Amino acid sequence: MALRRQVSNHRREVRRLHISEPADYNDDEPLQRNEAFDNLNSGSDKTAQISSYPEFQAVSQSSCQNGFDILIHVKAPTSSSVRSSSRAPVDLVTVLDVSGSMAGTKLALLKQAMDFVVQHLRPSDRLSVIAFSSTAQRLFPLRQMSHHGRQQALQAINSLDAGGGTNIADALKKAVKVIDDRSYKNSVCSIILLSDGQDTYSISSNFQGRSASRRSLVPSSIANESHMVPLHAFGFGADHDSETLHSIAEASGGTFSFIEDEGVMQDAFAQCIGGLLSVSVQEMRLSMECVDPGVHLRSIKCGSYPSKLVRDGRNGSADIGQLYADEERDILLSVTIPKSSGQTSLLRVACAYKDPVTNETIKIQGDEVKIKRTAFTVSESVSIEVDRERNRIQAAGSIESARAAAERGALSEAVSILEDCRRVLSQSFASQNGDRLCMALDAELREMQERMANRQLYEASGRAYMLSGLSSHSWQRATARGDSTDSTTLVHSYQTPSMVQMLEHSQNFSSPRSQRPQVRGSRSVLEKPRAS
Repeated sequence: MALRRQVSNHRREVRRLHISEPADYNDDEPLQRNEAFDNLNSGSDKTAQISSYPEFQAVSQSSCQNGFDILIHVKAPTSSSVRSSSRAPVDLVTVLDVSGSMAGTKLALLKQAMDFVVQHLRPSDRLSVIAFSSTAQRLFPLRQMSHHGRQQALQAINSLDAGGGTNIADALKKAVKVIDDRSYKNSVCSIILLSDGQDTYSISSNFQGRSASRRSLVPSSIANESHMVPLHAFGFGADHDSETLHSIAEASGGTFSFIEDEGVMQDAFAQCIGGLLSVSVQEMRLSMECVDPGVHLRSIKCGSYPSKLVRDGRNGSADIGQLYADEERDILLSVTIPKSSGQTSLLRVACAYKDPVTNETIKIQGDEVKIKRTAFTVSESVSIEVDRERNRIQAAGSIESARAAAERGALSEAVSILEDCRRVLSQSFASQNGDRLCMALDAELREMQERMANRQLYEASGRAYMLSGLSSHSWQRATARGDSTDSTTLVHSYQTPSMVQMLEHSQNFSSPRSQRPQVRGSRSVLEKPRAS
């Protein structure tokens, strides 16, 4: 509070268009070397975990299958083992829309949300802010969030005015330039982009040219499979270009969130930085090797994560990249299994990743996946872990198909696609056994159906709501969809304990807001239980 009062007392007008900018953005503030050195000796003492779940524990000796499913589950080190005093420091660039449509309450809430972000960064973290309307301006270089750094950052942010158009391309170009030109580098780096409008400078008005225009917005240095600098995009209100923001985020390995109600902007930011400030895994690669000569990988289903099969399906890999503390990833494999008279060893699974604090490479060998072979056909229930993941993948596919139908104007068809999916999910083994994920998926699909009741509703919120859900499912990472619904009912999505804790901080930050809606996760999930 004292810091905010001090900033208020020293507030001055900052005219963005008149700030002199250098040709190169290599003027970032040096890292806090002492804390960085301490962190190298205080990393997590726990590692990621790998679990495997075959579709069935036993298969008859005479059975030869071409589509036997195996779920591989990965969990990052827990937040309790990633001590807050030794977490990886972050370089964060926030890109803020201050076009004319942001005037008034929207801009005030944006400043409040950025106040929250600044107050929760440590001196070892660095922040730079890009503000954009008709043109983009770097307000200040990457700066340590010491007491003095926070004061300067808040002074610049609180001096922003709204006016002009929306030039997302110029803003992204400068944000990525801040990252690319750095003289020093923290181990974790990310970009947050918020916009409430349509790009008025770079997106083609021709429908066929819009996809190419969207792709061209993303600088090549972050649009690659390494996804080392994810951009997390936030679409604000009913008039933002959700397709463009989703496309930008997807290309960089980031997420797209839909902020429907202006009152939850701070909560949406809080959930995002709760993850960014708890990164415990980087550059994770999951590898699979078939053991029995008759076993071959047929497919790897892991959403938007890059994967490949090699040696005629005898080996495979999935690049998971960065994980927050406690985050989980599910990868569904399909394999062929041969006839066999004895126990069949299917796969060996392993992973390697980098600890962002120590820079150490960690290698983990999972248990060998085996199934029993019986002389007779076994009546056995399918693994609930496998069935649950099949349901999630099917729901995500149906959402994408429904969205495609809605985009061509076939709203009735879109609603029917989701209804068919709900029916199939309700008949699944997991659903019949009261699985909470199935209940949550059904609630999500029903919500989407309601938002496609007519074209106007779909344009105002349905499209963005669906894209936020697709983003969340494709990366298995929490996104936000804020409205006035109480988030204590069915909502948790892929939230981690660090995200939940930061949300709690947000809801208690500064003075309480009357009748303040809460952020909703993009998938209604109470909890995803695991077999012991």
